Amino acid sequence: MKALVFERREARYAAAAVASRMMPGAGASIGPLKLTDIDPPELPGEDWLRVAPRLTGICGSDLSTIDGHSSGYFDSLVSFPFVPGHEVVGTTADGDRVALEPVLGPESRGEAPAFEGAAPGDGTDYGYLLSGQIDDGIQVGFCSSTGGGWGEEFVAHRSQLHHIPDTVTDEDAVMLEPAAGGVHAAAKAQVDGGVVLVMGAGTMGLVTIAALRKYTNAETIVAVAKYPIQKRFASELGADVVVSPSETARAIRRITGCRMIGDDLSGGADVTIDAIGNAASIQQAIGVTRPRGRVLMVGMPGKVSLDLTGLWHRETELVGAYTYGTDEWPDGTRVSSFDRALELVGDAGLGRLVSARYPLDRYRDAITHAAQAGQRGAIKVVFEQN
Repeated sequence: MKALVFERREARYAAAAVASRMMPGAGASIGPLKLTDIDPPELPGEDWLRVAPRLTGICGSDLSTIDGHSSGYFDSLVSFPFVPGHEVVGTTADGDRVALEPVLGPESRGEAPAFEGAAPGDGTDYGYLLSGQIDDGIQVGFCSSTGGGWGEEFVAHRSQLHHIPDTVTDEDAVMLEPAAGGVHAAAKAQVDGGVVLVMGAGTMGLVTIAALRKYTNAETIVAVAKYPIQKRFASELGADVVVSPSETARAIRRITGCRMIGDDLSGGADVTIDAIGNAASIQQAIGVTRPRGRVLMVGMPGKVSLDLTGLWHRETELVGAYTYGTDEWPDGTRVSSFDRALELVGDAGLGRLVSARYPLDRYRDAITHAAQAGQRGAIKVVFEQN
């Protein structure tokens, strides 16, 4: 079968890191990613199914890997060579249309779930990652045993597959995985009215805005967006105020009535969600969040250098939001992120964020487009296989 394969080639990976600083997406041409013929992955057990992708997204973690910027933290959580692609709507061998929940949880490795009805991402001990009959990998798309959505076929455990009703389009369904991440972020934000700031309006920022508007009681949602298409969608999906990056502190000061103390605000947003994940955005997020407020990391930060004095002085909570799971909401309900996301993609029309489709053999164009999405008037770029 045809698949895009990412291999462990350190020299090419280093070259991609250099080239991508000058042109985002250059790693697709220079790095260790190639389109080739491989054998379909074997089924690890009876609870596994083969899935043929229909649409597969290109996400920020994929781009970070291809462009040589991913953190060394994941070295022991990935196996090579792997086929990327974890935002997938596809079809099983018996014709069922499904969306993938890519996290390889305990059940995929032959262990009991964290609790009855748990999602793959639930639990407080990652020791199960050492178990099972599959190679290392925290997700489909980063595991050599499973394949991924950037190929003609991959395998997934039954616990990872969600049936897609006929009323849901493929475009909405391919947005289900990022939407579940946005729902999970909205739950972890623990919003109690007030001002919520979302920094970044790429895919993850936008789906988080949609989830905040639908599932929380945020009084004012402020979105920071760089490009015109991001500003438009941020407003349409529920942001009350949309500002450019340079206007962030001024906007929060105006809305909350606080003052400036040096480079930071005396007060600020009650909750800030950082969907960018670089050193500058994290530093600013701390400085524009009120003392004893909460900063939630949705963007994958990697290795950064920060002055955390403000975090200490302001007693700010800094919280990570990795993928999805079973979320606890302020009203006491516990709901799967994917269950709520399936509702959200239809109600918010998230399929309209799909901006461009490419066949696998045009992967260099697709990845370059995705890496430069905002400036090229796009949000989500996908591969179309069927």
